[in-house]
Amino acid sequence: MGYVLKKAIRYIASFFAIICLNFALPRAMPGDPVMNLIGEDIYVPASKLEEIRSEIGLDLPISEQFTDYLWGILHGDLGYSYHLHGEVSSLILSRLSWTLLFVGVSVILGAVIGILAGALAGWRAGTLKSRFITCASMAVACTPPYFLAMLFLTVFAFKLGLFPFKGFYDEPTIWSVIHHLFLPVLVLTLFSASRNLLVMRGSVIQEKKSLYALYAKAKGLYDQNILFRHVLRNASLPVITLIALDFGFIFSGALFLEIVFSLNGMGTLIYDAIMGRDYPLLQGTFLVIAIAVIVANIIADILYAVLDPRIRRKDA
Repeated sequence: MGYVLKKAIRYIASFFAIICLNFALPRAMPGDPVMNLIGEDIYVPASKLEEIRSEIGLDLPISEQFTDYLWGILHGDLGYSYHLHGEVSSLILSRLSWTLLFVGVSVILGAVIGILAGALAGWRAGTLKSRFITCASMAVACTPPYFLAMLFLTVFAFKLGLFPFKGFYDEPTIWSVIHHLFLPVLVLTLFSASRNLLVMRGSVIQEKKSLYALYAKAKGLYDQNILFRHVLRNASLPVITLIALDFGFIFSGALFLEIVFSLNGMGTLIYDAIMGRDYPLLQGTFLVIAIAVIVANIIADILYAVLDPRIRRKDA
């Protein structure tokens, strides 16, 4: 129970720190939300500006604004978007499902492809095919996702015309959704898989030198049996950690891809909130992303305990 309690305290402390950052970061941005709301080219008397500032709660002291923010979170109220004129929770829910679909499919495919390809590349590290796959993965992993997205968009959408270059669908059918999401999912999957492959390859190279792998080989097991029955399980532990820690990075990459491909998801919502200096909407979107990252790390801890018996003994 001591291990679980330490983990719980760590996640609670991290969540509170995230809440504080979510409140502070939007207010550190340059610009006046009220002037963004009414337009800088329009003359408004100072009394009217103060009235607007009072209506959206920006005339209150920072400490009182933070207290109201915490109180709203405890009651499930993320505030009201004064730029998009709607409840923040409703605006996020309307966009979040598409982003989670986009990110979820990419993360799962990237994990499966990265683990399997990385395991094979690490098991046969000296072959020409393994070296080519490793070099290609390094090139993709070092390329920013948005730049990779623009390359794919230019070649496959604008030049070849094989895929649409914007939107989630032309009509609400599964084939239209797949056709529109294929390129964004492909880009994010390649980016995620390349990073997982590099870590998995290094982990397999290290694990195949272990005594248990040599013992399995001495018993007469074939290479594929040793890899998939013994080495793969232990070698995949660092990849699980990477996926959990990298989930926020992958999520942020997905937001940039949404802007490149003009997908009306969380990416464009955050972009609109930044341009409008919409504090409640920024706080709400950042909070949702932070919760997704925390949940991913909790799932990683559970998988770690399932795959590694030493964690369960430590917990006991």
